[in-house]
Amino acid sequence: MSIKSSRARLGAAVVVAFLCGLIFASGFDLTRFGWAQGRVNPSANRPTAAEVAPAADLESAFEAVADHARPAVVSIETERFARTRPTTRQRRGGSQLPPGIEDLLRGFDDPRMQPNDVPEEASGSGFIVSPDGYILTNNHVVADADKVTVTLFDKSVYTAKIVGRDPSTDVAVIKIDGKSFPTLNLGDDTKSRVGQWVLAIGNPLDLDFTVTAGIVSAKGRNQSGLLNNKYAITDYIQTDAAINPGNSGGPLLNIRGDVIGINSAIASGTGYYAGYGFAIPITLAKQVMDDLIKYGSVKRAIVGINLQEASLADAKAAGLPHPTGAKIVGFGDDSLSSPGWKAGLQFADIVITADGKPVDQVNTLQRIIRAHKPGDVVNVEVMRFGAKKSFSIKLAEAPSEAAPANANDDDREGARVRPMNNREAARSMDKLGITVEPISPDFARSIKLQGNVSGLRVASVAGNGPSYHTLSPNVLILGVLNPVRKDVKTVDDLQGVLNGMKSGDVITLKICYPNPTDGSCQLNSASIILEK
Repeated sequence: MSIKSSRARLGAAVVVAFLCGLIFASGFDLTRFGWAQGRVNPSANRPTAAEVAPAADLESAFEAVADHARPAVVSIETERFARTRPTTRQRRGGSQLPPGIEDLLRGFDDPRMQPNDVPEEASGSGFIVSPDGYILTNNHVVADADKVTVTLFDKSVYTAKIVGRDPSTDVAVIKIDGKSFPTLNLGDDTKSRVGQWVLAIGNPLDLDFTVTAGIVSAKGRNQSGLLNNKYAITDYIQTDAAINPGNSGGPLLNIRGDVIGINSAIASGTGYYAGYGFAIPITLAKQVMDDLIKYGSVKRAIVGINLQEASLADAKAAGLPHPTGAKIVGFGDDSLSSPGWKAGLQFADIVITADGKPVDQVNTLQRIIRAHKPGDVVNVEVMRFGAKKSFSIKLAEAPSEAAPANANDDDREGARVRPMNNREAARSMDKLGITVEPISPDFARSIKLQGNVSGLRVASVAGNGPSYHTLSPNVLILGVLNPVRKDVKTVDDLQGVLNGMKSGDVITLKICYPNPTDGSCQLNSASIILEK
Protein backbone atom coordinates (compact mmCIF):
# COMPACT_ATOMS: atom_id res chain seq x y z
CA MET A 1 0.00 0.00 0.00
CA SER A 2 1.39 3.37 -0.95
CA ILE A 3 1.97 6.13 1.58
CA LYS A 4 -0.55 8.38 -0.24
CA SER A 5 -3.24 5.70 -0.05
CA SER A 6 -2.64 5.19 3.67
CA ARG A 7 -2.91 8.92 4.37
CA ALA A 8 -6.15 9.15 2.40
CA ARG A 9 -7.71 6.28 4.31
CA LEU A 10 -6.61 7.81 7.63
CA GLY A 11 -8.12 11.17 6.72
CA ALA A 12 -11.41 9.56 5.70
CA ALA A 13 -11.55 7.63 8.96
CA VAL A 14 -11.07 10.87 10.96
CA VAL A 15 -13.89 12.60 9.07
CA VAL A 16 -16.26 9.62 9.53
CA ALA A 17 -15.44 9.50 13.24
CA PHE A 18 -16.11 13.27 13.64
CA LEU A 19 -19.49 13.04 11.89
CA CYS A 20 -20.51 9.99 13.96
CA GLY A 21 -19.59 11.93 17.10
CA LEU A 22 -21.82 14.87 16.09
CA ILE A 23 -24.73 12.54 15.33
CA PHE A 24 -24.29 10.77 18.65
CA ALA A 25 -24.08 14.07 20.58
CA SER A 26 -27.11 15.50 18.83
CA GLY A 27 -29.09 12.44 19.81
CA PHE A 28 -28.59 13.42 23.41
CA ASP A 29 -29.22 17.14 22.61
CA LEU A 30 -25.60 17.91 23.47
CA THR A 31 -25.10 20.10 20.43
CA ARG A 32 -27.11 21.62 17.61
CA PHE A 33 -26.37 22.35 14.00
CA GLY A 34 -26.64 26.04 13.06
CA TRP A 35 -24.88 29.18 11.87
CA ALA A 36 -21.88 30.62 13.74
CA GLN A 37 -23.99 33.18 15.63
CA GLY A 38 -26.36 30.49 16.90
CA ARG A 39 -30.05 30.05 16.41
CA VAL A 40 -32.15 33.10 17.40
CA ASN A 41 -35.55 32.80 18.95
CA PRO A 42 -37.38 35.92 17.69
CA SER A 43 -39.53 36.16 20.78
CA ALA A 44 -36.88 35.42 23.45
CA ASN A 45 -35.96 38.43 25.68
CA ARG A 46 -37.45 40.91 23.24
CA PRO A 47 -38.96 43.96 24.99
CA THR A 48 -42.67 44.37 24.66
CA ALA A 49 -44.27 47.28 22.86
CA ALA A 50 -45.46 48.64 26.20
CA GLU A 51 -41.94 48.52 27.61
CA VAL A 52 -40.40 50.54 24.76
CA ALA A 53 -43.35 52.91 24.33
CA PRO A 54 -41.75 55.80 26.29
CA ALA A 55 -38.54 55.60 24.24
CA ALA A 56 -40.51 55.29 21.02
CA ASP A 57 -42.60 58.30 21.95
CA LEU A 58 -39.43 60.32 22.67
CA GLU A 59 -37.92 59.19 19.38
CA SER A 60 -41.09 60.26 17.57
CA ALA A 61 -40.96 63.64 19.32
CA PHE A 62 -37.36 64.22 18.21
CA GLU A 63 -38.32 63.29 14.65
CA ALA A 64 -41.31 65.65 14.69
CA VAL A 65 -39.29 68.58 16.08
CA ALA A 66 -36.51 68.04 13.53
CA ASP A 67 -38.98 67.78 10.62
CA HIS A 68 -40.76 70.94 11.76
CA ALA A 69 -37.69 73.04 12.59
CA ARG A 70 -35.12 72.36 9.89
CA PRO A 71 -36.95 74.25 7.10
CA ALA A 72 -36.80 77.43 9.22
CA VAL A 73 -33.08 77.09 10.07
CA VAL A 74 -30.71 78.84 7.68
CA SER A 75 -27.04 78.67 6.81
CA ILE A 76 -25.32 82.07 6.88
CA GLU A 77 -22.20 82.78 4.82
CA THR A 78 -20.40 86.08 5.29
CA GLU A 79 -17.70 87.82 3.28
CA ARG A 80 -15.48 90.71 4.12
CA PHE A 81 -12.47 92.14 2.40
CA ALA A 82 -9.07 91.73 4.04
CA ARG A 83 -8.15 94.22 6.74
CA THR A 84 -6.32 94.09 10.05
CA ARG A 85 -7.59 90.73 11.15
CA PRO A 86 -8.49 89.91 14.74
CA THR A 87 -8.50 86.33 15.94
CA THR A 88 -11.64 84.66 17.25
CA ARG A 89 -10.48 85.36 20.80
CA GLN A 90 -9.96 89.06 20.01
CA ARG A 91 -12.97 89.66 17.78
CA ARG A 92 -15.24 91.00 20.49
CA GLY A 93 -13.79 94.43 21.13
CA GLY A 94 -10.21 93.30 21.71
CA SER A 95 -10.70 91.25 24.87
CA GLN A 96 -9.37 87.75 25.41
CA LEU A 97 -11.99 85.07 25.93
CA PRO A 98 -11.70 83.03 29.13
CA PRO A 99 -9.58 79.88 28.70
CA GLY A 100 -11.65 77.10 27.17
CA ILE A 101 -14.52 79.37 26.12
CA GLU A 102 -14.89 79.80 22.37
CA ASP A 103 -17.46 81.44 20.15
CA LEU A 104 -18.72 79.25 17.33
CA LEU A 105 -17.72 81.33 14.31
CA ARG A 106 -14.79 80.20 12.22
CA GLY A 107 -13.17 81.53 9.11
CA PHE A 108 -11.52 84.82 10.09
CA ASP A 109 -8.63 83.39 12.10
CA ASP A 110 -5.95 82.80 9.48
CA PRO A 111 -3.10 85.15 10.50
CA ARG A 112 -1.83 85.37 6.91
CA MET A 113 -3.07 88.38 4.96
CA GLN A 114 -4.80 87.69 1.66
CA PRO A 115 -4.85 90.05 -1.31
CA ASN A 116 -7.28 92.91 -0.84
CA ASP A 117 -9.55 91.63 -3.62
CA VAL A 118 -9.95 88.18 -2.04
CA PRO A 119 -12.79 88.20 0.52
CA GLU A 120 -12.51 86.43 3.84
CA GLU A 121 -15.30 83.95 4.34
CA ALA A 122 -16.97 82.60 7.46
CA SER A 123 -20.14 80.69 8.23
CA GLY A 124 -22.76 80.44 10.93
CA SER A 125 -26.42 79.69 11.44
CA GLY A 126 -29.70 81.48 12.06
CA PHE A 127 -33.44 80.87 12.07
CA ILE A 128 -36.44 82.60 10.50
CA VAL A 129 -38.86 84.21 12.94
CA SER A 130 -41.37 85.88 10.60
CA PRO A 131 -43.00 84.90 7.29
CA ASP A 132 -41.57 88.04 5.63
CA GLY A 133 -37.97 86.98 6.28
CA TYR A 134 -36.64 88.34 9.57
CA ILE A 135 -33.86 86.08 10.89
CA LEU A 136 -32.30 85.87 14.36
CA THR A 137 -28.60 85.09 14.68
CA ASN A 138 -25.51 86.10 16.68
CA ASN A 139 -23.89 89.51 16.45
CA HIS A 140 -20.49 87.88 16.04
CA VAL A 141 -21.72 85.94 13.00
CA VAL A 142 -22.44 89.07 10.93
CA ALA A 143 -20.25 91.72 12.58
CA ASP A 144 -17.97 93.50 10.09
CA ALA A 145 -19.44 91.54 7.18
CA ASP A 146 -19.47 93.22 3.76
CA LYS A 147 -21.86 90.62 2.31
CA VAL A 148 -24.28 88.21 3.99
CA THR A 149 -25.70 85.24 2.08
CA VAL A 150 -28.46 83.01 3.44
CA THR A 151 -29.18 79.46 2.25
CA LEU A 152 -32.45 77.77 3.20
CA PHE A 153 -33.10 74.08 3.78
CA ASP A 154 -34.57 73.80 0.25
CA LYS A 155 -31.24 75.12 -1.14
CA SER A 156 -32.68 78.49 -2.19
CA VAL A 157 -30.16 81.31 -1.74
CA TYR A 158 -30.77 84.95 -0.72
CA THR A 159 -28.68 88.02 -0.09
CA ALA A 160 -29.52 89.38 3.38
CA LYS A 161 -29.30 92.85 4.85
CA ILE A 162 -28.31 93.51 8.45
CA VAL A 163 -31.23 95.11 10.29
CA GLY A 164 -29.34 95.69 13.54
CA ARG A 165 -26.72 94.28 15.91
CA ASP A 166 -26.32 94.39 19.69
CA PRO A 167 -22.80 93.63 20.99
CA SER A 168 -23.99 93.68 24.61
CA THR A 169 -26.10 90.52 24.14
CA ASP A 170 -24.47 89.09 20.97
CA VAL A 171 -27.84 89.20 19.17
CA ALA A 172 -28.33 90.34 15.58
CA VAL A 173 -31.28 90.55 13.18
CA ILE A 174 -30.92 90.15 9.42
CA LYS A 175 -33.60 90.06 6.70
CA ILE A 176 -34.20 88.38 3.37
CA ASP A 177 -36.85 89.47 0.88
CA GLY A 178 -39.81 87.22 0.26
CA LYS A 179 -43.09 85.93 1.65
CA SER A 180 -44.45 82.86 3.40
CA PHE A 181 -41.13 81.66 4.76
CA PRO A 182 -41.27 78.80 7.31
CA THR A 183 -40.80 80.09 10.86
CA LEU A 184 -40.00 78.89 14.36
CA ASN A 185 -42.05 79.75 17.42
CA LEU A 186 -40.22 81.67 20.15
CA GLY A 187 -40.81 79.96 23.50
CA ASP A 188 -40.25 80.98 27.12
CA ASP A 189 -36.86 79.98 28.51
CA THR A 190 -37.90 81.06 32.02
CA LYS A 191 -40.16 77.99 32.15
CA SER A 192 -37.43 75.57 31.09
CA ARG A 193 -35.83 73.45 33.80
CA VAL A 194 -32.47 71.80 34.23
CA GLY A 195 -32.68 68.24 32.92
CA GLN A 196 -35.24 68.91 30.19
CA TRP A 197 -34.55 67.62 26.67
CA VAL A 198 -33.37 70.10 24.03
CA LEU A 199 -32.33 69.93 20.38
CA ALA A 200 -29.73 72.10 18.65
CA ILE A 201 -29.94 72.68 14.90
CA GLY A 202 -27.32 74.41 12.80
CA ASN A 203 -24.49 74.05 10.33
CA PRO A 204 -21.47 72.82 12.29
CA LEU A 205 -18.19 72.07 10.52
CA ASP A 206 -19.83 72.68 7.10
CA LEU A 207 -22.38 69.91 7.80
CA ASP A 208 -25.62 71.68 6.92
CA PHE A 209 -28.79 71.39 9.00
CA THR A 210 -27.40 69.02 11.60
CA VAL A 211 -29.63 68.04 14.54
CA THR A 212 -28.20 67.05 17.94
CA ALA A 213 -29.97 66.28 21.21
CA GLY A 214 -29.14 66.76 24.88
CA ILE A 215 -30.52 68.36 28.02
CA VAL A 216 -30.49 71.74 29.72
CA SER A 217 -27.38 71.32 31.87
CA ALA A 218 -27.66 74.60 33.80
CA LYS A 219 -29.22 78.05 33.64
CA GLY A 220 -27.96 81.52 34.45
CA ARG A 221 -24.35 80.84 33.46
CA ASN A 222 -22.34 84.05 33.62
CA GLN A 223 -19.53 83.85 31.05
CA SER A 224 -18.79 87.57 31.32
CA GLY A 225 -15.50 87.38 29.44
CA LEU A 226 -17.28 86.49 26.20
CA LEU A 227 -18.50 90.04 25.55
CA ASN A 228 -16.22 93.03 25.99
CA ASN A 229 -19.01 95.50 26.67
CA LYS A 230 -19.75 97.35 29.89
CA TYR A 231 -23.48 96.73 29.40
CA ALA A 232 -23.01 93.04 28.53
CA ILE A 233 -25.67 90.58 29.67
CA THR A 234 -24.35 87.01 29.75
CA ASP A 235 -27.16 84.97 31.28
CA TYR A 236 -26.55 81.78 29.31
CA ILE A 237 -28.41 78.48 29.12
CA GLN A 238 -25.89 75.64 29.33
CA THR A 239 -26.54 72.47 27.34
CA ASP A 240 -24.78 69.23 26.46
CA ALA A 241 -26.45 69.01 23.04
CA ALA A 242 -23.43 68.76 20.74
CA ILE A 243 -22.65 72.09 19.07
CA ASN A 244 -19.53 73.03 17.15
CA PRO A 245 -18.10 75.89 15.07
CA GLY A 246 -20.80 76.82 12.57
CA ASN A 247 -23.67 76.25 15.03
CA SER A 248 -23.40 79.86 16.15
CA GLY A 249 -26.74 81.63 15.74
CA GLY A 250 -28.77 78.44 15.40
CA PRO A 251 -31.76 77.61 17.60
CA LEU A 252 -31.88 75.60 20.82
CA LEU A 253 -35.37 74.02 20.95
CA ASN A 254 -37.36 72.30 23.64
CA ILE A 255 -39.19 69.02 23.07
CA ARG A 256 -42.27 70.93 21.84
CA GLY A 257 -40.27 72.62 19.07
CA ASP A 258 -40.20 76.08 20.68
CA VAL A 259 -36.97 78.07 20.55
CA ILE A 260 -35.58 78.69 24.04
CA GLY A 261 -32.13 79.95 23.09
CA ILE A 262 -29.64 81.02 20.42
CA ASN A 263 -26.50 78.87 20.39
CA SER A 264 -23.53 81.14 20.92
CA ALA A 265 -20.42 79.59 22.52
CA ILE A 266 -18.80 76.38 23.72
CA ALA A 267 -16.53 75.42 26.60
CA SER A 268 -13.59 73.61 25.04
CA GLY A 269 -9.86 73.26 25.27
CA THR A 270 -9.61 72.55 21.53
CA GLY A 271 -12.19 74.86 19.97
CA TYR A 272 -14.52 71.93 19.27
CA TYR A 273 -17.33 70.29 21.22
CA ALA A 274 -16.24 68.94 24.60
CA GLY A 275 -19.56 68.53 26.36
CA TYR A 276 -20.83 72.03 27.15
CA GLY A 277 -22.40 74.74 25.05
CA PHE A 278 -24.02 78.07 25.86
CA ALA A 279 -27.14 79.67 24.41
CA ILE A 280 -28.60 83.17 24.78
CA PRO A 281 -32.06 82.95 26.44
CA ILE A 282 -34.73 83.62 23.85
CA THR A 283 -36.79 85.97 26.04
CA LEU A 284 -33.73 88.24 26.23
CA ALA A 285 -33.05 87.87 22.51
CA LYS A 286 -36.65 88.73 21.65
CA GLN A 287 -36.49 91.99 23.61
CA VAL A 288 -33.36 92.92 21.69
CA MET A 289 -34.89 91.81 18.37
CA ASP A 290 -37.99 93.96 18.88
CA ASP A 291 -35.82 97.05 19.49
CA LEU A 292 -33.57 96.34 16.51
CA ILE A 293 -36.52 95.93 14.15
CA LYS A 294 -38.36 98.98 15.48
CA TYR A 295 -35.46 101.40 16.06
CA GLY A 296 -32.43 99.86 14.35
CA SER A 297 -30.64 99.91 17.72
CA VAL A 298 -31.32 98.87 21.30
CA LYS A 299 -33.06 101.25 23.71
CA ARG A 300 -31.27 100.17 26.86
CA ALA A 301 -32.36 101.29 30.32
CA ILE A 302 -29.66 101.50 32.98
CA VAL A 303 -29.42 101.95 36.75
CA GLY A 304 -25.94 103.45 36.47
CA ILE A 305 -24.19 101.01 38.79
CA ASN A 306 -21.28 98.60 38.38
CA LEU A 307 -21.94 95.16 39.79
CA GLN A 308 -20.10 92.10 41.06
CA GLU A 309 -21.15 88.73 42.48
CA ALA A 310 -21.35 88.73 46.29
CA SER A 311 -18.83 86.54 48.10
CA LEU A 312 -19.32 84.61 51.34
CA ALA A 313 -17.62 87.42 53.25
CA ASP A 314 -19.78 90.02 51.47
CA ALA A 315 -22.89 88.10 52.49
CA LYS A 316 -21.78 87.86 56.10
CA ALA A 317 -20.97 91.58 56.20
CA ALA A 318 -24.40 92.38 54.74
CA GLY A 319 -26.25 90.12 57.18
CA LEU A 320 -27.28 87.57 54.56
CA PRO A 321 -27.40 83.83 55.39
CA HIS A 322 -25.55 82.86 52.20
CA PRO A 323 -23.97 84.56 49.16
CA THR A 324 -26.67 86.00 46.93
CA GLY A 325 -27.56 89.23 45.19
CA ALA A 326 -25.50 91.72 43.21
CA LYS A 327 -22.89 93.85 44.98
CA ILE A 328 -22.50 97.49 43.94
CA VAL A 329 -18.86 98.30 43.24
CA GLY A 330 -19.20 101.63 41.45
CA PHE A 331 -21.47 104.17 39.78
CA GLY A 332 -20.28 104.38 36.20
CA ASP A 333 -18.33 107.08 34.46
CA ASP A 334 -20.15 109.97 36.11
CA SER A 335 -21.51 109.12 39.54
CA LEU A 336 -23.49 112.38 39.79
CA SER A 337 -25.61 111.34 36.79
CA SER A 338 -26.10 107.75 37.96
CA PRO A 339 -29.82 106.99 38.61
CA GLY A 340 -28.80 104.57 41.35
CA TRP A 341 -26.63 107.15 43.09
CA LYS A 342 -29.36 109.78 42.85
CA ALA A 343 -31.84 107.35 44.43
CA GLY A 344 -29.55 106.74 47.42
CA LEU A 345 -27.68 103.53 46.65
CA GLN A 346 -24.20 103.30 48.14
CA PHE A 347 -20.93 101.59 47.42
CA ALA A 348 -20.94 97.93 48.68
CA ASP A 349 -24.76 97.70 48.94
CA ILE A 350 -26.03 94.26 47.86
CA VAL A 351 -29.16 94.32 45.68
CA ILE A 352 -31.45 91.45 46.73
CA THR A 353 -34.74 92.26 44.93
CA ALA A 354 -35.86 94.32 41.93
CA ASP A 355 -39.43 94.74 40.74
CA GLY A 356 -40.41 92.46 43.62
CA LYS A 357 -38.37 89.61 42.14
CA PRO A 358 -35.46 88.00 43.97
CA VAL A 359 -31.97 88.83 42.69
CA ASP A 360 -29.63 85.89 43.20
CA GLN A 361 -26.78 87.03 40.94
CA VAL A 362 -25.67 89.87 38.69
CA ASN A 363 -27.21 88.62 35.45
CA THR A 364 -30.60 88.17 37.15
CA LEU A 365 -30.69 91.89 37.95
CA GLN A 366 -29.49 92.71 34.43
CA ARG A 367 -32.34 90.70 32.92
CA ILE A 368 -34.92 92.44 35.12
CA ILE A 369 -33.63 95.88 34.16
CA ARG A 370 -33.39 94.90 30.49
CA ALA A 371 -37.14 94.28 30.46
CA HIS A 372 -37.70 98.00 31.15
CA LYS A 373 -37.43 101.11 29.02
CA PRO A 374 -35.63 104.36 29.87
CA GLY A 375 -37.83 106.47 32.14
CA ASP A 376 -39.43 103.50 33.92
CA VAL A 377 -39.27 103.40 37.72
CA VAL A 378 -37.93 100.25 39.36
CA ASN A 379 -38.15 99.46 43.06
CA VAL A 380 -35.13 97.69 44.53
CA GLU A 381 -34.18 96.37 47.96
CA VAL A 382 -30.60 96.25 49.19
CA MET A 383 -28.80 94.94 52.24
CA ARG A 384 -26.45 97.52 53.74
CA PHE A 385 -24.35 95.89 56.45
CA GLY A 386 -27.28 94.26 58.23
CA ALA A 387 -29.99 96.80 57.36
CA LYS A 388 -32.53 96.26 54.57
CA LYS A 389 -33.31 99.42 52.62
CA SER A 390 -35.70 100.15 49.74
CA PHE A 391 -35.24 102.60 46.86
CA SER A 392 -37.20 103.73 43.80
CA ILE A 393 -34.96 104.34 40.80
CA LYS A 394 -35.91 106.15 37.59
CA LEU A 395 -33.98 104.41 34.85
CA ALA A 396 -31.89 106.37 32.38
CA GLU A 397 -30.97 105.53 28.78
CA ALA A 398 -27.55 104.05 28.15
CA PRO A 399 -25.18 106.46 26.41
CA SER A 400 -23.79 105.79 22.98
CA GLU A 401 -21.45 102.84 22.68
CA ALA A 402 -18.83 105.31 21.49
CA ALA A 403 -18.75 106.93 24.92
CA PRO A 404 -15.53 106.18 26.82
CA ALA A 405 -15.77 103.51 29.49
CA ASN A 406 -13.90 103.83 32.76
CA ALA A 407 -15.67 101.27 34.90
CA ASN A 408 -16.06 101.80 38.62
CA ASP A 409 -14.76 105.38 38.62
CA ASP A 410 -16.63 107.20 41.38
CA ASP A 411 -15.49 110.71 42.28
CA ARG A 412 -18.04 111.02 45.03
CA GLU A 413 -16.57 108.03 46.83
CA GLY A 414 -13.12 109.58 46.96
CA ALA A 415 -11.44 107.98 43.97
CA ARG A 416 -8.93 110.79 43.79
CA VAL A 417 -5.88 109.76 45.78
CA ARG A 418 -3.00 111.68 47.32
CA PRO A 419 0.50 110.14 47.54
CA MET A 420 1.84 110.04 51.08
CA ASN A 421 5.16 111.78 51.44
CA ASN A 422 6.17 110.24 54.75
CA ARG A 423 8.36 107.17 54.97
CA GLU A 424 6.40 105.22 57.56
CA ALA A 425 7.64 101.63 57.61
CA ALA A 426 5.57 98.74 56.35
CA ARG A 427 3.57 97.03 59.07
CA SER A 428 2.02 93.59 59.36
CA MET A 429 -1.74 93.38 59.91
CA ASP A 430 -2.01 89.90 61.43
CA LYS A 431 -5.80 89.83 61.58
CA LEU A 432 -5.91 90.40 57.82
CA GLY A 433 -2.81 88.43 56.93
CA ILE A 434 -1.28 91.30 54.96
CA THR A 435 1.57 93.78 55.18
CA VAL A 436 0.74 97.38 54.29
CA GLU A 437 2.61 100.62 53.86
CA PRO A 438 1.69 104.18 52.88
CA ILE A 439 1.57 104.95 49.18
CA SER A 440 4.96 106.44 48.39
CA PRO A 441 5.62 109.02 45.65
CA ASP A 442 7.99 106.53 44.00
CA PHE A 443 5.27 103.88 43.81
CA ALA A 444 2.73 106.42 42.51
CA ARG A 445 5.16 107.44 39.75
CA SER A 446 5.99 103.83 38.86
CA ILE A 447 2.35 103.03 38.06
CA LYS A 448 1.56 106.52 36.66
CA LEU A 449 -1.12 106.97 39.33
CA GLN A 450 -3.37 109.88 38.48
CA GLY A 451 -4.97 112.30 40.91
CA ASN A 452 -4.29 112.51 44.63
CA VAL A 453 -4.16 109.21 46.47
CA SER A 454 -4.62 108.87 50.20
CA GLY A 455 -4.35 105.36 51.54
CA LEU A 456 -2.21 102.29 51.96
CA ARG A 457 -0.53 99.92 49.53
CA VAL A 458 -0.75 96.18 50.15
CA ALA A 459 2.92 95.14 50.16
CA SER A 460 2.38 91.39 50.64
CA VAL A 461 -0.36 88.83 51.32
CA ALA A 462 0.18 85.73 53.46
CA GLY A 463 -0.63 82.53 51.59
CA ASN A 464 -2.36 81.06 54.65
CA GLY A 465 -4.12 84.27 55.68
CA PRO A 466 -7.76 85.33 55.38
CA SER A 467 -6.99 87.86 52.60
CA TYR A 468 -5.20 85.44 50.29
CA HIS A 469 -8.07 85.03 47.80
CA THR A 470 -9.34 88.59 48.18
CA LEU A 471 -6.39 91.01 48.18
CA SER A 472 -3.15 91.02 46.23
CA PRO A 473 0.10 93.03 46.34
CA ASN A 474 -0.17 96.65 45.11
CA VAL A 475 -3.91 96.87 45.75
CA LEU A 476 -4.64 100.20 47.43
CA ILE A 477 -6.73 100.42 50.62
CA LEU A 478 -8.58 103.74 50.68
CA GLY A 479 -10.98 103.26 53.57
CA VAL A 480 -13.16 101.04 55.76
CA LEU A 481 -16.87 100.65 54.97
CA ASN A 482 -17.83 98.23 57.75
CA PRO A 483 -18.05 97.90 60.79
CA VAL A 484 -17.45 101.67 60.66
CA ARG A 485 -17.07 104.09 57.77
CA LYS A 486 -13.62 105.63 57.91
CA ASP A 487 -11.06 106.95 55.45
CA VAL A 488 -7.68 105.26 55.76
CA LYS A 489 -4.75 107.64 55.41
CA THR A 490 -2.20 105.99 57.69
CA VAL A 491 -1.36 102.51 58.94
CA ASP A 492 -2.66 103.52 62.36
CA ASP A 493 -6.07 104.35 60.86
CA LEU A 494 -6.50 100.75 59.69
CA GLN A 495 -4.95 99.24 62.82
CA GLY A 496 -7.30 101.26 65.00
CA VAL A 497 -10.34 99.67 63.35
CA LEU A 498 -8.86 96.17 63.57
CA ASN A 499 -8.06 96.58 67.28
CA GLY A 500 -11.77 96.56 68.09
CA MET A 501 -12.48 93.40 66.06
CA LYS A 502 -12.12 89.69 66.82
CA SER A 503 -11.83 86.40 64.97
CA GLY A 504 -14.94 85.70 62.87
CA ASP A 505 -15.82 89.39 62.45
CA VAL A 506 -16.07 90.80 58.94
CA ILE A 507 -14.32 93.94 57.77
CA THR A 508 -15.23 95.55 54.46
CA LEU A 509 -12.51 97.64 52.87
CA LYS A 510 -12.80 100.21 50.13
CA ILE A 511 -10.01 99.30 47.72
CA CYS A 512 -8.57 100.43 44.41
CA TYR A 513 -6.95 98.44 41.63
CA PRO A 514 -4.40 100.78 40.01
CA ASN A 515 -4.00 100.48 36.25
CA PRO A 516 -0.34 101.07 35.33
CA THR A 517 -1.28 101.54 31.67
CA ASP A 518 -3.30 104.72 32.08
CA GLY A 519 -2.89 105.50 35.79
CA SER A 520 -6.59 105.12 36.54
CA CYS A 521 -7.91 103.74 39.83
CA GLN A 522 -10.65 101.11 39.61
CA LEU A 523 -12.69 101.10 42.79
CA ASN A 524 -14.10 98.02 44.47
CA SER A 525 -14.83 96.70 47.94
CA ALA A 526 -13.43 93.64 49.69
CA SER A 527 -15.07 91.87 52.62
CA ILE A 528 -12.74 89.69 54.70
CA ILE A 529 -13.55 87.34 57.59
CA LEU A 530 -10.89 87.81 60.26
CA GLU A 531 -9.07 84.78 61.62
CA LYS A 532 -6.91 86.13 64.47
